[in-house]
Amino acid sequence: MYVCICKGITDSQITDAVAGGATNLRKVRKALGVASQCGKCSMLAQEIIDETLQMHTGGNGDLFYAAA
Repeated sequence: MYVCICKGITDSQITDAVAGGATNLRKVRKALGVASQCGKCSMLAQEIIDETLQMHTGGNGDLFYAAA
């Protein structure tokens, strides 16, 4: 689903950015440009970031990454 219409950013792109290490809105904005124009998407983007972090952390805030 599109989250940021101004930049054409989807929820999947935000999730991928978080999995890649962008752990807050500032880092996701820098990586993707989300919430950098009108800003109406910032609350939804933050919710997606929070949900993604919650799913990928082991309760201690550390992200789990697949072993190479």
